[in-house]
Amino acid sequence: MRRAVLDDLPGLYRSESVRTIERAAWARFGLDEDALMARAGLAAWRLILERWPQAQRIGIACGPGNNGGDGYALAELARASGRSVGVLRLGETIKTATASRAAEAYLRAGGVAAVFAPGMALPEADVWVDALFGIGLQRAPEGAAAALIEALNARSVPLLALDAPSGVDADSGHDHGLAIQAEVTLRFIAGKPGLFTGRGRAACGEVVVHDLDLPPEIFDGVEPAARRAGADALRRWLPPRARDAHKGHFGSVLCVGGDHGFGGAIALCAEAAHRAGAGLVAAATRAEHVPVILGRRPECMARAVAAPADLPPLLARSSVVAVGPGLGLNAWGEGLFEIARTAGLPMVVDADALNLLAASPEHLERAVLTPHPGEAARLLGITVAEIESNRIASAQLLAEQYQCVVVWKGAGSVIAAPGETPVLIDAGNPGMASGGMGDALTGTIAALLAQEWSCFDAAVCGALLHAAAGDAAAREGGERGMLASDLLAHLRRFCNPQPRS
Repeated sequence: MRRAVLDDLPGLYRSESVRTIERAAWARFGLDEDALMARAGLAAWRLILERWPQAQRIGIACGPGNNGGDGYALAELARASGRSVGVLRLGETIKTATASRAAEAYLRAGGVAAVFAPGMALPEADVWVDALFGIGLQRAPEGAAAALIEALNARSVPLLALDAPSGVDADSGHDHGLAIQAEVTLRFIAGKPGLFTGRGRAACGEVVVHDLDLPPEIFDGVEPAARRAGADALRRWLPPRARDAHKGHFGSVLCVGGDHGFGGAIALCAEAAHRAGAGLVAAATRAEHVPVILGRRPECMARAVAAPADLPPLLARSSVVAVGPGLGLNAWGEGLFEIARTAGLPMVVDADALNLLAASPEHLERAVLTPHPGEAARLLGITVAEIESNRIASAQLLAEQYQCVVVWKGAGSVIAAPGETPVLIDAGNPGMASGGMGDALTGTIAALLAQEWSCFDAAVCGALLHAAAGDAAAREGGERGMLASDLLAHLRRFCNPQPRS
């Protein structure tokens, strides 16, 4: 059942794969580039009418390739409707025959286009459309292109990007420091992985998909580069429990960490494990934190661990270990991690445990690592800038190097594992960029492992649960000031999704 949910997640396809799909559409369904471009222009026009029905002045920035051709197709429809249309061309030359035909049709119908020059004032518009490069640019914008992108970003009106915000690498999400910052991105035919993670996710705004009326079988034989997990998948992943269930069916999580002054981290981890459905949860921590944890959550079996030698009896009564929140890097934390990682239990490795692992690397076949970019860089021995330039590829490299599942946290978290298609989490918000969020994620994933989920399933579903709970907390009280503990009640709710009526 869980495997089926993973396999049914929407696919995300690299730019070259999308071009393969387009060529298949021409061959199998009698379509050509002109027909697809006309469909793209119509889809964009309908979206403008839906989102900004009062807009009377439409500005469209058209590049030299087929993305610009989509813009010309849109411009002709908008002009024919009686709207005022201002088209800015990037250069005199149009590089593809299909885009040239679309531009000529627009001009023959009475449309007007001006060539953009740096410093030129943009025409006034109620909506601007980015049809500069789409998925066709995989380097930093330069010259007039860079100046036009900066000018468009400076406008205070809605900005619609066609297929991908210009400047964003649609395969990796990297933006080379300059990209269109869209309010809405209309993607054509298929999702692209770079639009759902890192800088690409931030540049896109809301992502709307239009399949250009192509049938699903157009994807046959084309493997996705990644899959997208949205909150709607939780309903299939988490069916109601059996009526004769008892706590022994749902495993026992041992949360290890909380050195002096860091008891909150292990408390959050343990409470998240409770809320995500573990049968029993224990915390192995410093003695000073035990009464605090019990006062906050009396269901947790908090145990004082003065030295690493105190840990094995607790591990013997556990089915999963979550190690790292508040662990510290001194002898106490190092000793606990060494014992935990040799216990033979499935485990979630976070925070200081990741830094200890980076100092002494080894394969962890039954583990889920949950690094943020700095921790991931240390695990791989490279810079944060290097790994952020392609989050998906870096997550896959990390999974291969440590032979385990990786949840690379951030905007559009990436879940990777050897032999698995990566999954991007299409949920979460900037309010979750605060202390303790990772501790709650660790406990959530550990709870699913305790319920006998595979490491990859637990990582994908746990990250999605955590992100969906964060979105619910943001809707309730806003993003700024959100605390990790604000997620916990929502976490329980999302673990019990209601069937569709």
